[in-house]
Amino acid sequence: QVQLVEAGGGLVQPGGSLRLSCAASGSIFSIGAMNWYRQVPGKQRELVATITIDDTTTYADSVKGRFTISRDNSKRTMYLQMNSLEPEDTAVYYCNAGVRVRWYEAYSNDYWGQGTQVTVSS
Repeated sequence: QVQLVEAGGGLVQPGGSLRLSCAASGSIFSIGAMNWYRQVPGKQRELVATITIDDTTTYADSVKGRFTISRDNSKRTMYLQMNSLEPEDTAVYYCNAGVRVRWYEAYSNDYWGQGTQVTVSS
């Protein structure tokens, strides 16, 4: 069984910083692309950032230049460094990963963390 566990959310003032982490555990052969999403109540889940298996990164326009996604494959952990936070960044942040459980299987993107709340407010 594969688990993704996020940590690092909290309350921060506008202009502040937070670092989220997402640790994968369980029966994993390899991890492919990893993603951070966020969701505000009543709105669709939004893709924030992606990092591929070869460390290529992409970002939503709204976070470019402020957020940095990274991964440590030896720890099976992904990070999201969030700087210059704005009230509009307030959301529940979810990690998502493409995981291959067995060497002969394709990657499945159906693995999600439980979410961590980020609140940006003075």
